Amino acid sequence: MVGFLTLVEPVVIINTVGSSFYDAALTLAVYNRSLETAMGQSDQAQALSSRFFFVQSSLASLLSLLSTVALGRLADRRGPRVLLAVPQVGSVLSKALLLLFLLLRLPLWVLYLGAALHGLSGGSPAYWGGLVSVAALRSGEGARSLRINTVELFSGLAGIAGGLVSGYIYRLGQSGVALTVVALLVCAVGLLYSLFLLDYPSPSGTGGREGYRQLAASPEGGPIDRSALALLFASMILFVLGMSGAENVLCLFVLKPPLAWDSVWAGYGRAATNAMYLTSFLGVLVLSRWLGDRALILLGIVSNCTGMAVLAFASQSWVYFLARGIMMFACIPMPTIKSQLSKITDAQLYGRVFGWLQSCLALTDLLSVLLFTSIYPLTLDWYSGFSFLLSCLISYLSVVPILWLHWRRAKPGYTEIPGRNSPICTLNTADP
Repeated sequence: MVGFLTLVEPVVIINTVGSSFYDAALTLAVYNRSLETAMGQSDQAQALSSRFFFVQSSLASLLSLLSTVALGRLADRRGPRVLLAVPQVGSVLSKALLLLFLLLRLPLWVLYLGAALHGLSGGSPAYWGGLVSVAALRSGEGARSLRINTVELFSGLAGIAGGLVSGYIYRLGQSGVALTVVALLVCAVGLLYSLFLLDYPSPSGTGGREGYRQLAASPEGGPIDRSALALLFASMILFVLGMSGAENVLCLFVLKPPLAWDSVWAGYGRAATNAMYLTSFLGVLVLSRWLGDRALILLGIVSNCTGMAVLAFASQSWVYFLARGIMMFACIPMPTIKSQLSKITDAQLYGRVFGWLQSCLALTDLLSVLLFTSIYPLTLDWYSGFSFLLSCLISYLSVVPILWLHWRRAKPGYTEIPGRNSPICTLNTADP
């Protein structure tokens, strides 16, 4: 039982199920309210919903920039509990506001308050920074890529379950009230588990920093390769820039003709999306015997971009699910790159580095949502799938930093850091 309480996966499962319920309730609540405002005009409702989600994402992302790095620095001194628990408080509060919105039929701007509370508490950037920190501290360097992919796997499995069930719970009562109540209760359980049950990595020996260093020391205590950090950051930023905004408008794309999904089909779509975590994990588990981390990252990028291009032509439901099948390895790049970051970063700086990383990704997410929610309404009249082709093009650019890093690896004067399948290079100070 004690060993089980050291695992971060239960937190991931509980929160992902709750967030899946919440996302479904929020999307349908906003779209239905927009339909009322637009007098039943689907295209106008799409534009209104797109504008709402842009403002909401902007608030959450910008405000998370104010808190995530500070929470990361605090976590370096106090432990990763700070990064994991505080964002969940904001998450519970935002779900409570959605419940009030539905029960009291409040104006849409009330939901912006929920996004603001979530952002000020660190939001998704701090939460995922905490998850990655705990997973990295609990794993050895050789197994770290698989360990972080395992966390993503459980997130995906929980998302599949949440997506399959959410549509049916939504039908139980009052336009999403039942689904929102369940989401709120589930996320509250996740918060309580994080606060009182989860056993966090604890300092040992001569102090907190030394304890973390013993748990997961940086490679041979050598200097951090800042250019490698920058290239890995750049790759993730480009990948998220192309992917995030397109996924954001996709949830609206499936609600309008020609697909015109109801709550159950929308739940199936979310389940198919989360199934990519499972197929990506299996891909890492099997293919890592023959492919290094770099090859796996490139495979994931190609898989994601190809599937997104197919989504641009989805006029029937089977095409959508075919595209998700092509994207089976789309979830490999992010956790694998994060694993590489952990291998070239001292453990005492995990909170800071992952805090900065998640803040950069949050800002990128905001720019991506701004880009795609601005373009998508303009393309509804002539080709609504254009956004997904643009997403494919931008995400493909994320291979450039990875290939550049591989080129640096081959240069004389650099040596590969210890760690299986590691594509990262550090300066060989023994060379003249």
